[in-house]
Parts: sequence; structure tokens; C-alpha cells
Amino acid sequence: MYRIDVLVQGFPGKAICHGGLGWSTIALLRSDKRKILIDVGAFGIRKPLEQQLRVHGVAPDDITDVVLTHAHYDHSVNFVLFEKATVWIGKHELEWAAAQPPRFDPLPELYVAALNSDPRVRRVAPGEEFLPGMKALSAPGHTPGSLIFHLTANNVPVIFTGDAAKNRAELISGKADASMDEAASSASIDLIWKLWRSVPGTILIPGHDLSMRLDRDGKPKYVGERRAGIGAWFGENLQTVTEFDMSRDELAQPAAKPLVRGLR
Repeated sequence: MYRIDVLVQGFPGKAICHGGLGWSTIALLRSDKRKILIDVGAFGIRKPLEQQLRVHGVAPDDITDVVLTHAHYDHSVNFVLFEKATVWIGKHELEWAAAQPPRFDPLPELYVAALNSDPRVRRVAPGEEFLPGMKALSAPGHTPGSLIFHLTANNVPVIFTGDAAKNRAELISGKADASMDEAASSASIDLIWKLWRSVPGTILIPGHDLSMRLDRDGKPKYVGERRAGIGAWFGENLQTVTEFDMSRDELAQPAAKPLVRGLR
């Protein structure tokens, strides 16, 4: 049995002019013997991640395992912060990522090289139960070697989809944004749905969205409340901040409007 806490909430969106937000989900799993992180985020999340670990009474050196869904920067680069952890990543994913030349894509070449040479790294095969009660399943499309992780050690199963299904929109539509192989992504989403429906109450934790359960009608229902926003300095001092609330669902609520407030 694992206690599961989502330390960092993924966000289902992109910046309009500044590329990917890189706001991905980080989950902490704890048992009597292990403290596991599922994905570890990008540079920008380091301080919030440190704070969340502290809130949960976990030090970086307490982490026994870092489990990576795929090699993109927003999920992988912070593995270096957990020096005592075994790092798990798909065998095919790492082979593919390590063979890529530098290019304008989300692969962090230097960190991939570090992963490929680090003796702590274990390469996971699809179908392998590499940790107690946790099985890796092949879910290509977003990247060739993406994995999803199916946790059956708990009374309520949990599926960690990474970016094989980044958000609710991809799950419902059956199509993935930013996929290297759209047909493979659709097949991976079908696999996720099959797993999700197989046991009522199963929780799905995606790479860039809130956790979800299926309701009585079989539709994804969010578990928890979204928190996301940006503060900007458009004025002439640091005391006036324009805040943009990015937590709202535009299908259900009016679009958020900037709120100007003074900080003391």
C-alpha cells in the first residue's frame, strides 16, 4: 500500500508566445520501505518542489526512487536533485533520447546524456513490475518510448499517464497534442481507457492536469481543485502586481480577468 500525494499539479495549457509552460505533475508515493517520485519537473518548479517535500516531511535524500514517464525536460531534469534514489526510465525511451542530436525540441540533451551514463539508472521494459505493485506499460506517441504506470498495490488502483494522455481534453477526444505519432497516441489513449474502466473508482493522474475519476456516466470527473496563475509587473514599482487567475474552466465559468492589487 502506498500513500499518494500530488506535490505539483500539472496544467493543461501552453503559453501563446513563449513555448511550453512545462507545468507537469509530480506525485509522491510512500510505503513502509520506499519514497517514490513519479516525474520530477523542470527547473522552474525546484523551489516549490522543495517546499512541498518539506511540508510532507520528506528530505531529498529520503527519496528512494525517481520514476520517469519519459525524457522531456519538464518531467525529467530534476532527477539530479535526488542523489540517493534509483532512477527508472523506459529502456526504449532512453535509447531513443540518447541517440537524438540537439534540436529545437523538448529533449534536454545534457540531462539525457547524464541519465544514459548514470549507474543509478535502471531501464524498464514494458510489462515489467519494476517496483512492488507498479507495472510499466508501453504508451508511445508523445515520444517513442513513453510509459504509463499502473499501480495495483492499493485498494483503489491508480494510473499515471505522463504525457501519453496529458489532460482531460486528450482523454475525451482520443487525440493528443504534441505527438510524434498521432496513430500511436490514439492507441495509447485507448489502452489507458481500457485500464481506467476495468476497475471502478480507479484514479487517473495525468501529466498536465488534475487527477480524475470516472463518474457514473463514465465521464472523467476532476478530483481536487486547480490552482494556477501568473503575477506580472507592468507598472513602475514592484508593489503593484497584475495577477492572472488561470485556474478556471472557461466551459463552466466566465473567463478570468486580470486583477490589479497592491502588495505590502
